[in-house]
Amino acid sequence: MAGNRQQAACRRTGPGRARLAGFAPVLLPAAALAVLQAGPGITGLGPVRRALFPLLAGHGLPGHVALTFDDGPDPQATPRFLDALAGRGVRATFFLLGSQVMAAPRLAGRIAAEGHEIGVHGWEHRYLPLRGPRAVRDDLARAADIIADRTGVRPWLFRPPYGVLSGPALAAAKALGLTPVLWSAWGREWAPGATPDSVLATLLRGLGDGATVLLHDSGALSPPGAWQAAFGALGPLLDECERRDLVVGPLGEHGPWWRPRARSPVPAGRVRSV
Repeated sequence: MAGNRQQAACRRTGPGRARLAGFAPVLLPAAALAVLQAGPGITGLGPVRRALFPLLAGHGLPGHVALTFDDGPDPQATPRFLDALAGRGVRATFFLLGSQVMAAPRLAGRIAAEGHEIGVHGWEHRYLPLRGPRAVRDDLARAADIIADRTGVRPWLFRPPYGVLSGPALAAAKALGLTPVLWSAWGREWAPGATPDSVLATLLRGLGDGATVLLHDSGALSPPGAWQAAFGALGPLLDECERRDLVVGPLGEHGPWWRPRARSPVPAGRVRSV
């Protein structure tokens, strides 16, 4: 009887389709796993993220801009950014790499001591959709642990390397109490030939009420001159926010979605750029 059904299927659909149908019990679960693994990576596309996932894009309170930095701490670059922010009375959120914290623990401590928020950027700056669940979980947990140990602050925010999430990354973040957040405006200072003017112009295209801004305070993973372009754009960016009467601060002041579940180590109150 089964043989008759298979022959009938071949007559109706042809032998090629019948053969493909025989693989369906294998192909469909594999396809589902692929979607679970890499599907969240679609949020790495700015237009998709901003249109469909506004919280992941960091759209927060009107009149507020969340200022964030990735890839540090970098002993050559990060102190320059910290000095500039201190001079303007502005606090930000720094997404740190565990390997960079290991190399510069005192600098990581300084970031927290000066009132900035600390987030996890992973231990290594690797593309998460290519990594399995255990590797991703170990990477994030290791980074969170060393950040907590060196800064005295248990991080509650997570930004994936390259801004690309995966199913295992979302699961690991949830298990570790980390809230994922990407950005709505960035400077692309790592692009060839970037200058402070080009970084600022790129930032301003996405700047507005409730925007989350991304710059890089590190040259560890960027081409020569990248962090200098970002640093050169920082002051004019703060000037423009002041001109628009936008409050600049960390993500914890950007809305309730990015606040820690436990006691916040960041002083309360909104800080204007001055």
